[in-house]
Amino acid sequence: MPKPSPVTPDAPAHIRTPLLTQQWLDLAFIHWAVEPDVVAGLLPKGTVPDIHDGVTYVGLVAFRMHRVGWLRMPGVPYLGTFPETNVRLYSVDAHGRRGVVFRSMDASRLIPVVMGRVGFRLPYLWSRMAVRSAGDTVTYTSSRRWPGPRGASSRITVRTGERIEEPTELEHFLTARWGMHNAFFGGPEPVAYLPNHHPRWPLYRAELITCEENLITAAGLPAPSTAPVSVLYSPGVPVRLGRPARPAGIPTP
Repeated sequence: MPKPSPVTPDAPAHIRTPLLTQQWLDLAFIHWAVEPDVVAGLLPKGTVPDIHDGVTYVGLVAFRMHRVGWLRMPGVPYLGTFPETNVRLYSVDAHGRRGVVFRSMDASRLIPVVMGRVGFRLPYLWSRMAVRSAGDTVTYTSSRRWPGPRGASSRITVRTGERIEEPTELEHFLTARWGMHNAFFGGPEPVAYLPNHHPRWPLYRAELITCEENLITAAGLPAPSTAPVSVLYSPGVPVRLGRPARPAGIPTP
């Protein structure tokens, strides 16, 4: 398999004509280290686990999606604005492109959920959700409605700390992901790659006050048995998503 591209805090290329524009706001990044063979079978054809210091990661990321827009049109204030919480894995393809693979994407707007499932073949799920700030704490809640499993829910509270002036290589590895791998097109072809571009993340230390969730096991992963190895917060960034490139290629051992 080709060597993965370097971990960089800045996007490798500008996206001149975006497929989608949006903002990701008030993000909590919570991560657990796992052995690569635990998640390898959950990644789509054409990718393998992306590894940092011998392990890969399961991410639980809660945030507010804000004003999703198509092409160069203005973002939509209501349908394009909603809380989201995703469970994600870390992937690399035969071209060395690092990305994420979403195992679940809970969101509170039904129309974007249906569009994401039908138009992009993404694992969007309709949930009751809220994001509430109080002082230096942010609380994210979700309760799944459709298509299930019913009872999948989360309650996450983080307390934000000091700004991280120089993020570590691991912190860049977990947050500076410049694309996603997904089977956008269906059929026998390998997974495709959808790039994104945004400014460098403003990252803050964060303390995990509450983490009551079963979204990770609902996504087909083992329940975490230890405390997370990384908890970060970001006020957010504006984002441009490019068009899916196909195929991504099939890594070989």
